Amino acid sequence: MKLGLGLIQTAFSANPTFDLEVVRQAETLGFHSAWAAEAYGCDAVTGATWLAAHTTTLKVGTAIMQIPARSPASAAMTAIGLDALSGGRFLLGLGSSGPQVSEGWHGVAYDKPLVRTREYVAIVRKILERKAPLEYDGYHYQLPLYAPV
Repeated sequence: MKLGLGLIQTAFSANPTFDLEVVRQAETLGFHSAWAAEAYGCDAVTGATWLAAHTTTLKVGTAIMQIPARSPASAAMTAIGLDALSGGRFLLGLGSSGPQVSEGWHGVAYDKPLVRTREYVAIVRKILERKAPLEYDGYHYQLPLYAPV
């Protein structure tokens, strides 16, 4: 069994705080991971980065990085950077969020969220694999974007 520390409630505000003593105690006790969240306040990546900088063995994750908030390429680039800087301790958590956040906060239609999530994850995986130039033809994403002539 793996234990994770969810720091979800404190990350929802515009003034997120994480109790470092609790996080360090969890690390000392052998917890597997600590997770930062995002909604209408601070983003999850900033919290995960801060946690990684203040720990040495604890994996840090996003619970969740909202899909409407950033492009798949942006999420992949963030994951690559944070994983490298944390010594391989980053765990990427993605999710579709909900219509209130997607449409009301990010201005992105909450249209076919399961389809969007599948496409997003497929694109992130292609980027992380680095096997070929990025090409994707889906309902929500067409990469590269072809402009009519």
